[in-house]
Amino acid sequence: MLKVRPYLSFCLLPFAFCLVAAAAAQEWKPSRNIDIIVSSGPGGAADREARIVQRFLQELPGMPPVAVTNRQGGGGTVAWTYVSQRAGDAHFITTFSVALLTNQIVGTARIGYRDLTPLAILMREYIAVWTRAESPIASARDLVARLKENPSGVSFGLSPALGNQNHIVLGMIAKAAGIDPKLLKIVVYSSGGQGMTAALGGHVDVWAGTLGGALGHAQKGGVRVLGVSADERQPGPAAELPTFREQGVDAVYSAFRGFLGPDGLTPAQRAFWDQSFAKIVQNAEWKKVEEKHAWGSGFLDSAGTRKHLDAEYELLRKMLADLGVTK
Repeated sequence: MLKVRPYLSFCLLPFAFCLVAAAAAQEWKPSRNIDIIVSSGPGGAADREARIVQRFLQELPGMPPVAVTNRQGGGGTVAWTYVSQRAGDAHFITTFSVALLTNQIVGTARIGYRDLTPLAILMREYIAVWTRAESPIASARDLVARLKENPSGVSFGLSPALGNQNHIVLGMIAKAAGIDPKLLKIVVYSSGGQGMTAALGGHVDVWAGTLGGALGHAQKGGVRVLGVSADERQPGPAAELPTFREQGVDAVYSAFRGFLGPDGLTPAQRAFWDQSFAKIVQNAEWKKVEEKHAWGSGFLDSAGTRKHLDAEYELLRKMLADLGVTK
C-alpha cells in the first residue's frame, strides 16, 4: 500500500488552501443596485426586452434591486456610450441589437461592440412589415408592385436608425422589386412605441418592426401584416401571419437581442452574468414569454456572443454594402 509521508501531506495543505482562496477570489456578486440601460425609448422592442428581463433577474436569489433606465438617441449610441464610460463596473448592463453593428458599419456611430463587453444573446427576432387594416396595400406582392411603379411612392417607418434589421428587410423588399433601396422613402423614429403610434395614425404608409410588436395589433384586427421575415410561419399566434418567402419575395432575416456590459469586466463578473442569464432562459416561464412575444430561442453566453458578433459584423458589412447603405 502506498503511504503518504507526513511532510508531503503537510505540504499539500497550503496548496489546497490556495485553491479554495483562489476560487473564492474569482467569485463576484453585485454590491449595489443593477441598472439596465435601454438603448431606445419606452414602448419599443428593447424596452420590452429590458423590463421582462428585469422581472426575471429580480426573482434570482441574492439579486439586488434592478432598475430600468431609458436613454434613447443616436440609434442606441447614447445608451451604449453611457455604459462604455463605466469601465469595469458590472452593475451597469445595456440592451443591444443588430443596430450596434450596423451603426458602425454605415458610419453613423463610432462606438462598436469591441468597445463594450458582450454578455449574452437571449433571443432572435423576425421582422414584420405591416399597414393599417384600411390601407389599400393588401399583401407583400401588392407592396412590391407599388414600388415598381413608384419607388418613393410608399412611406416606410422604422426605428431607431437606418441600417438596422428593419432597414435590412426593407432593402430586401426593394431588391425584390428591382429598385435601388436608397430610393425608398423612410422615416426614422427614436423608439418602436413612438413609431408604431405614428404608423397607426397614418403618418407613414408601412411600418417595419418586430414580429412581437405587431402580434397584438394584428390579433385585434387593427393592422394587416404584409409579411414576416422568417423562412417559415412561426408557432403560436404568429402562425396566422404570412411570410415574405411564401409570397415569392426573398426577404428572410432574423435579428438578435441581448445585453452588453462596459469594457474591462473581469472573468468573474462575466461568469456572474453568464450564470444569471442562463438561469433566466432555463426558467419554464421564459419559454412562455418567448411564445407570447414571438421570440426565437437562441441563447449564447458571453464567449459565444463575442464569437457571434465577430462573424455577424462581417456578414452585415457585406449585406449593407450590397443594399447600398454604407458610405
